[in-house]
Amino acid sequence: MKAALVTNYDKNSLELSLSEVKKPVPKPQQVVIKVLAAGVNPLDNMISRGEVKMIVPYKLPQIAGNEVVGRVEQMGSQVSQFKVGDRVFARLPLTSIGAFAEYVAVDGQALAKVPEYLTDVEAAAVPLTALTIMQSLDLMKAQAGKTIFISGGTGGVGAMAIPIAKAKGLKVITNGDSANAERVLALGADQFIDYKTEDYTTLLTGIDYVLDTLGGQETEKQMSIMKKGGQLVSLRGMPNGAFAKRMNLPLWKQGLFALAGRSFDKKAKQYGVSYHFIFVESNGQQLQEVANLFSQLKIKPSIDTVFVFDDVNLALDKVANGRSRGKTVLRFE
Repeated sequence: MKAALVTNYDKNSLELSLSEVKKPVPKPQQVVIKVLAAGVNPLDNMISRGEVKMIVPYKLPQIAGNEVVGRVEQMGSQVSQFKVGDRVFARLPLTSIGAFAEYVAVDGQALAKVPEYLTDVEAAAVPLTALTIMQSLDLMKAQAGKTIFISGGTGGVGAMAIPIAKAKGLKVITNGDSANAERVLALGADQFIDYKTEDYTTLLTGIDYVLDTLGGQETEKQMSIMKKGGQLVSLRGMPNGAFAKRMNLPLWKQGLFALAGRSFDKKAKQYGVSYHFIFVESNGQQLQEVANLFSQLKIKPSIDTVFVFDDVNLALDKVANGRSRGKTVLRFE
């Protein structure tokens, strides 16, 4: 089968090698799926640059790709929740990625059934982002009736975070470009702040939870609007010691990450809040919960550009250098 491989870590070239490799055979707990579409993410380029090897040390060459949609073709002896022909999707397990290939073997516990109303391309935009939101809310121990601020909520993350947070019973406040206000309010946001004319740090106070999609100086600004004991999850900050411990990394790596994230932990302590960093993991049960919610609300992910599989390197370049208004997806013929 054809697959796109990371052959060496290179900060200056993100190009993958298109090669012929053996079609996978499922282990007892795995399913082999014929890939229909794959989401292309900044994470894929981070892996190629070697930026996540401290978290997941891949043995190269490694088939790339973290997010997949496909049809079940073969099942291991221990898998009973799916049948041949089912259309499924997943954020692949961290240690067994490989969505950029004609077939991939996936642990059955990572998979969920795709909502029927979504096309293959639309479905490919869901798992990684949706699971990021679900796991962020879990990390915050978010409780219904409390308030969350989702910074920069007009992008692809916000488009999923807002309806999921609303479904969990939270009051949702977000900010962004006013041109997107109507669309964001339609997703369920209770309050929209125009970042060009309004300053959320003067408008908001006593916020219970923050989902930080901006990073940089905005992370501390968001801490300033929170109540004591508030929980902030950053998608753009630095990993810290608590993250390394949660990921069960070796003690020496826990020490390194504790140093790397020390400034964020220190700022959080000053404001009396908790700072968390997240690296999304596979979870079929959570993804099925998302799929069921999407089926009820008929949420449509935003798609920017669709590339055929042979143009995988153009897709990765688009994610690295193009201004996106939604997800970049690979389509398999």
